[in-house]
Amino acid sequence: MSNVLEQIVADKRQEVARRRAQQPLEELKRLASDSPAPRNFFAALTRPNGKLRVIAEIKRASPSAGLIRPDFDPVAIAHAYADNGAAAISCLTDEKYFQGSLDYLAAVKQAVNLPVLRKDFIIDPYQVYESRAAGADAILLIAECLTEPRMLDLLILATELKLTTLIEVHDLESLVQVNDHVGFPHPTYQLLGINNRNLKTMTTDLHHTIDLLPHVQNVNILVSESGIRTHQDIELLAKHNVHRVLVGEHLMRQPDPGVALRQLIGG
Repeated sequence: MSNVLEQIVADKRQEVARRRAQQPLEELKRLASDSPAPRNFFAALTRPNGKLRVIAEIKRASPSAGLIRPDFDPVAIAHAYADNGAAAISCLTDEKYFQGSLDYLAAVKQAVNLPVLRKDFIIDPYQVYESRAAGADAILLIAECLTEPRMLDLLILATELKLTTLIEVHDLESLVQVNDHVGFPHPTYQLLGINNRNLKTMTTDLHHTIDLLPHVQNVNILVSESGIRTHQDIELLAKHNVHRVLVGEHLMRQPDPGVALRQLIGG
């Protein structure tokens, strides 16, 4: 892990411990079991095959960019995305580094009919139950943050809770390691994401996805993340049969994120 990622994970362990002290796991499990069934995030991203699917992201800030959107209204942004072609929504819930909140996710889920991904640094089963209780339909698991046994445990638990998992990698080594686990324990609950942002330098390169394609076993579940700013970027990925993208910072910086999304999709 990069130094930045190591610090984020260390802070996340402390955060999970605090949350567990405030709300015991058994109580959280009851809330999760009482929550409505999740929306099908996997289907929203994969059907029909070969058609562009955009996960539009809601985030106020990031470690690399600082404050991105001062006038931050997650519900208004969610409506704008839903009205302009998003297949799903990603909502940042990390508070310290992204100024996110689980309350934002819950509000977004209530406001629109799209499936919603919890974007956070999930390292503990407690957070999986927490995601389900808050209304998430999918969670992000970052390979560089997890040991292989912990990754498998979280995949099994997420599937038991009917949550789709977006397994994110950046390095080739991580991609090779997770290839055997994408689709475990059930193939319609996992997607593979390639993050084009170098976690050591925090720079982005769209060609990173293309460079790793020879090592991707199933391009039909692949999501390219970060560094996508123009319709030409969408077209470049499409030439390589990559039709699913996650776009956040570019949309958040525009005066009207919905119009920006429509232009990104349609050119």
